[in-house]
Amino acid sequence: MLRASRDDGYELSSERERIDLPRVHRWLSTDAYWAMGRPIEQMRTALDGSDAFGIYLGEVQVAVARVISDGSVFAYLCDVYVDPAHRGKGLGGWLVGSLRDHYAGLGLKRLLLTTRDAQPVYAAQGFVEVEPGRWMTCDLQAVRAASTA
Repeated sequence: MLRASRDDGYELSSERERIDLPRVHRWLSTDAYWAMGRPIEQMRTALDGSDAFGIYLGEVQVAVARVISDGSVFAYLCDVYVDPAHRGKGLGGWLVGSLRDHYAGLGLKRLLLTTRDAQPVYAAQGFVEVEPGRWMTCDLQAVRAASTA
């Protein structure tokens, strides 16, 4: 279970029952280049097959991310999305950094993602480009070592 909060009222949670599927589906299927037109049943299946995380302001979900992992060595970060009305408040960086630290703490070695346009957000959280302009990775062992130093 992952839970964290900020002084401004935002809360991060891995409680699956809090994920607002219709809202997440609307965001991704209409506004995220990588998921345009994704059917809601496919979104439900994707969420069911991964670790799902949300950021909430009160009871309203304002961000989402999924992580697919073998639970031991590798994890893939995907479907990171912040509601446009809540952008510019550092929520994306907070979400990604929290997930990076969570999976590093579980002993995983590598967190991978792909993006066309958010490299600066991920680079600020320790990701480096593997394939310029697309694939990025984060060495979780280095993160874990830095956090215990």
